Amino acid sequence: MTQHAGLTIERWTSFTLDQQILMIGNEMNRAGKLRRPDDGERRANAYERVLYLTDLTIQAHVRRALRRELLRWRDLAARLFLEPEAQPLAHAAAFRALLQLTPEASRQIPYVLGDQGD
Repeated sequence: MTQHAGLTIERWTSFTLDQQILMIGNEMNRAGKLRRPDDGERRANAYERVLYLTDLTIQAHVRRALRRELLRWRDLAARLFLEPEAQPLAHAAAFRALLQLTPEASRQIPYVLGDQGD
């Protein structure tokens, strides 16, 4: 993974939780668009970036309830990473769950998930 490889925890903590969740969401959005069979490697790379940013977010926050929810959500993203084929329904459910972690991020659901977010 080269993208985000130089991103440090110090830099990541300069962003608000809303921004962090939305940046993870940006990578989820990329992964969700890669549905063709020949997109497997690019999709896996996008999910790898999702996991990396999620790990940084978990490290950046000390609130136990938030960390617990982020760790649970990370399991969903890890399952998607391990799938050899695109899983559009599971992806949409995981994406929705991520965006619901903060009020600001949840406002993006209709714009990024559309009918998938229902």
